[in-house]
Amino acid sequence: MVTARVLIVDDVPANLKLLDAKLSAEYFEVLQAASGPEALEVAQKELPDIVLLDVMMPGMDGFEVCRRLRADARTQHIPVIMVTALDQQSDRVQGLEAGADDFLTKPVNDVALFARVKSLVRLKMLMDELRMRESTGQRIGLVEPGEPEGPSCEIKGRVLLLDDREISCRRIAETLAEVHDVAVLGDPNRLLSVVQDNRYDLIVISLSLQEVDGLRLCSQLKSLDATRNIPVLALVEEGDMPRLVRALDIGVNDYLLRPLDRSELLARCKTQLRHKRYQDQLRQTVQESLEAAITDPLTGLYNRRYMTHHLGTLVAQHNETGKPVSLLVLDIDYFKPVNDTHGHAVGDDVLKEFARRMQANVRGVDLACRMGGEEFVVVMPDTDVALAYSIAERLRQQIADRAFAAAQGAVELKITVSIGVAATLGIADDASALLERADQALYRAKREGRNRVVAEAA
Repeated sequence: MVTARVLIVDDVPANLKLLDAKLSAEYFEVLQAASGPEALEVAQKELPDIVLLDVMMPGMDGFEVCRRLRADARTQHIPVIMVTALDQQSDRVQGLEAGADDFLTKPVNDVALFARVKSLVRLKMLMDELRMRESTGQRIGLVEPGEPEGPSCEIKGRVLLLDDREISCRRIAETLAEVHDVAVLGDPNRLLSVVQDNRYDLIVISLSLQEVDGLRLCSQLKSLDATRNIPVLALVEEGDMPRLVRALDIGVNDYLLRPLDRSELLARCKTQLRHKRYQDQLRQTVQESLEAAITDPLTGLYNRRYMTHHLGTLVAQHNETGKPVSLLVLDIDYFKPVNDTHGHAVGDDVLKEFARRMQANVRGVDLACRMGGEEFVVVMPDTDVALAYSIAERLRQQIADRAFAAAQGAVELKITVSIGVAATLGIADDASALLERADQALYRAKREGRNRVVAEAA
């Protein structure tokens, strides 16, 4: 089973062949490039899931390749692992600053490499899904496109630090405090409650805590809805490969080997905060597109499409359980003269105030919707026609008894509403028939003089 498409980049044919064999044995699909320019060409054409990039190459080194991948909209989200014989801390930091997600030194431990590849591929799949939903929202005009933060953007975040080594903890906190807002947690048993009660952007946690299992804490963080999207940066003892591999497997986002380097700590925190900010942006965009798809932009009420599906579901449940469903169809009386006399801006103010009064005078279980124009609907589950009528009459009075202020209080208007009421009949009803009966009751209310509630004939 192919788990991901991996582009390996190295100017030494033997290295390419060896890495190809190892990755293929782990069921990865492998692409190859022998130079920086070729790597960019393959990445743009094939869009792999991850890039394993050698640093020391003639012509264009890995740092420059990484920078160019990050600068191209088509490839900027592809995870990059730099694999190199360079072992200086400054080289690792340079790689991270260029936009790399990790920096592994040759000879690379195969188990650690495969764990890191799988971890980053999981992240990319999540990001791809969120971007696809964002793109769908943009295509149908529900959301505006947004741009992610670039690798060089300085990002400040709220960081929670958990490390029971006093001196180490103090040094890490002092380093992070140069850029971020840092909170130090003294009692590891309080981690979950503290994180759920506060909005942290990053959690830095030691995996070698004395009193509790650091891996278990990470697992719990990644298993709860409230915390699973907070990136976790694990502090790992040098040589503790089994624990590192297990941490990556359970969802830890990144790691640092002790003894810690100040610049690498800041660089890795920056990378994780950048990822989180972009993910948060995507999630917010997706949420906005969902809300735009089901809500009326002027009033904030649900729209006709959502009402139709919701009503259909409730009527189907009624046919199974016998629990009644009632429907109010409301139409503002003489609304056209409001627009003709005072303008559409005043008309919009009236519609928004009307929606606000609707929501304030129906129950929490009821669904208030705008059908379009000056027509509204309230869907009322587990409600018979008598109760629906009484709620409708209360709402009618709330509309009629108090004038509507518009144009920032410059205009006051007397507004009334006509309401038709219908309820399900037996266990062979359908949503369209229920809506039609409520419409007929509304027409009767209009014919009989407006500003009244009329229930369908029994």
